Amino acid sequence: MKRSISSSARASFALAVVIAAPVTAQQSLETNCRTTGAAVVAAFEPQREVIQKSSAVIYDGRKEIAYGTVISTDGHILTKASEIEKVRKIDVRIDKSSFKDAQVLMTDPRWDVALLKVDATGLTPVVFAPDSMLARGTWVVVNGVTSRTKRRVMAGIISADAREIPPEGGAVLGVSLKEIEGGMEVSEVSEGSGAEKAGVKKGDILTAIDGASVKEIEELSKLIGKMKAGTDVRVTLLRDGEKAELDVKLSARGDLFREASRNDEMSGDFSNRRSGFPRVIQHDILAASHTMGGPVLDLQGRAVGMNIARANRAETFAIPVEELSELAEGMVKQASE
Repeated sequence: MKRSISSSARASFALAVVIAAPVTAQQSLETNCRTTGAAVVAAFEPQREVIQKSSAVIYDGRKEIAYGTVISTDGHILTKASEIEKVRKIDVRIDKSSFKDAQVLMTDPRWDVALLKVDATGLTPVVFAPDSMLARGTWVVVNGVTSRTKRRVMAGIISADAREIPPEGGAVLGVSLKEIEGGMEVSEVSEGSGAEKAGVKKGDILTAIDGASVKEIEELSKLIGKMKAGTDVRVTLLRDGEKAELDVKLSARGDLFREASRNDEMSGDFSNRRSGFPRVIQHDILAASHTMGGPVLDLQGRAVGMNIARANRAETFAIPVEELSELAEGMVKQASE
């Protein structure tokens, strides 16, 4: 007796055939045409030449720790401040020239930017684009891997609208406290916190913030909770019975006490500070913490921003050119006064 095959059986058979198809038959992009492929890299050679001359590689000894953006012919460079803050001797390479003992002229904690100066003349500064108003999907180019003498670019796209990146977890003073009679005693000072940088020490007794008396931890938490990370506060304390006042910059809780999420665990390397920026543009170029500080170029080779934070495996943040050009001008002017 002749039997017919049902439509559901035929569908199941077709699905089995698809699943059983060899992997080699599946579609894939040719290596040459991937964003890191030779053909794509060659297409961005004009931008690579700009990166070669107008970006810097920052070294701690022989170790690359950050990239930089050249902003003047006589050796001013912007870079990511938190990547270099503990380095005693900073060396810089621009194009094929090496410069020893770069000076840190000043930093801007709000943007996590440092202004460096090397003894140089005739450098090629970046050309700032008129604005950073790039639609999502627009190509941008950054400094990729580097050798002692040659830069290689990486290309990607703008992947989100410009926006503020609030501090992770709100603002904190950066100390652990225990309540005692007459105030709160500092039992621990967090490494890298504003309190540590201001000189707060274990055993200090905190009594006031911005002139407002505080005696309980809950009272302090409510006061700090109304403030933003990056805000400067005047801390009044007692040290060995003597009154002292220190200016402390509030830290972002997430930068000091980060608990790795599942996404972080899958993201590889990312920046220690990746939040608390007034405004950023975002692109999808694969990067790492030691590649922050370099320029982000448009297809005309103009800087539309500067990389400032590797957030995760899919997001890299950059300071938009409007704020970047203002920072560059203001920091150079202030440093020369």
